[in-house]
Amino acid sequence: MSDRSHSDRDLDRTIAQHRQQFSSLLGKQYFNYGGQGPMSDRALKTLTDAQQRIQREGPFAGAVNQWLQAEGHETRSAIAQALGAMPETITLTENVTVGCNIPLWGLPWQSGDHILIGDCEHPGVIAAVEEIARRYDLTISTCALSDLLKGADPVAVIQSELRLNTRLVILSHILWNTGQLLPLKEIVDVCHANAPQTRVLVDAAQSVGSLPLDQPGWQLPETGVDFYAFTGHKWWCGPAGAGGLYIRPEVLEETAPTFIGWRGISVDENGKPTGWTPDGRRFEVATSDYGLWGALRKSMELQADWGNSAKRYERICVLSKRLWEGLRSLSSVKCLLETAPPPSGLVSFQLIDANHQPMADLQVEIVKQLETEKIYLRTLESPKCIRACVHYLSLASEIDSLIERIREVAAKV
Repeated sequence: MSDRSHSDRDLDRTIAQHRQQFSSLLGKQYFNYGGQGPMSDRALKTLTDAQQRIQREGPFAGAVNQWLQAEGHETRSAIAQALGAMPETITLTENVTVGCNIPLWGLPWQSGDHILIGDCEHPGVIAAVEEIARRYDLTISTCALSDLLKGADPVAVIQSELRLNTRLVILSHILWNTGQLLPLKEIVDVCHANAPQTRVLVDAAQSVGSLPLDQPGWQLPETGVDFYAFTGHKWWCGPAGAGGLYIRPEVLEETAPTFIGWRGISVDENGKPTGWTPDGRRFEVATSDYGLWGALRKSMELQADWGNSAKRYERICVLSKRLWEGLRSLSSVKCLLETAPPPSGLVSFQLIDANHQPMADLQVEIVKQLETEKIYLRTLESPKCIRACVHYLSLASEIDSLIERIREVAAKV
């Protein structure tokens, strides 16, 4: 790995120059973008400037209110463009969890309805599904998307578990524990063909800001997905607390708001509620941390300054492959994906003993140790592994350094 090509060094040089706008990355080797991405200095300044403007001009002043309305519109428009969608389909939320809960609680459930959920979903989503099932007398079944590690076809896995009374299918576009990319359009087509009421909700925590969703073949309207919940604080490197939900226009009316506030309603000349707003704003409630919106847009703009979404995704995959290949060369390391590198920035691996069993406790200790060295990774519980996330902001030299550090650790096992 030490004899990197001139092109590697040249590209690292351009990225290093670009990274000068991220003071938070100085002195670190950061591999946890799937947990939270570091904000740029420009985004932080935008956030601070917005808060100062609100206080300076008066939090409830008419001019400030008009500015905040414009900020919301600009943010929905920027997000929609990044997803290949229309602004009317976007609801501004705080995070993925809120985005998932909107359709989970808003669909017209009937006793006996069936929910199908993948076995690689986040505990927060699983807990919400279980509570909804309890309250509305629903049935839940789990499809083994983890079998993709054994070469299973995700479309066939999901199709085999669908029922005539399946109301909702829940899955992730990129599986947060393995980094595998699901063929979303093919899955949605199978689900929609199953029954007229079958809807698809996607946890997009690892896909928005990572995949080139504004490019032909990737755009959300092309996939037919019904609900797509995402956040801005991971791969977009935006502020925590700014996310969104895409809702396919055809399912908007059947999805009722659960929490209700002034931003989501229409009123008459006397200020009396007359119904919901005619677009995704109907699920927005009331006061938000408005300064986050401009900071999120600034984060998105900064990434676009370096290269479009396709170029960024290409670099993520190149670096992901580099890390995967390097880890696979180590005898005491097992990558969860054994036959091909992940088509995402998530590279999960295990330190294994002589019997090829993961050493879970050691993995936890190693991640803690590396953090004291300013090398940031994380451990996952299911399956028990270490996850490294590479971004277009990552350097090839950092990848090589991480491989060498894991090599040193593994040699002591």
